Amino acid sequence: MPGLIRGVARTAAVAGTATAVSNRVSRRQAGRWAQQDAQQPAQQPAPAQPAPASSEDKIAQLKELGELKAQGVLTETEFEEQKRQILNG
Repeated sequence: MPGLIRGVARTAAVAGTATAVSNRVSRRQAGRWAQQDAQQPAQQPAPAQPAPASSEDKIAQLKELGELKAQGVLTETEFEEQKRQILNG
């Protein structure tokens, strides 16, 4: 009987340790994911803009694009593409 109790106690200790380690790994991974989400700016596509009617509208749109690029919302490539569409529109 003492051998049986010792075996059960050992199994309980191993299972408890495994559970504790698993929970710690899960919490650490969740923390890393949350940290990555916080570091990455929200990826929002640039709004589709209709062809402007005047040069004042084009200037206003270009200023807005410049602000979005400065904020990191637009990449250099996205900025150039949108700028090209405004100027050719």
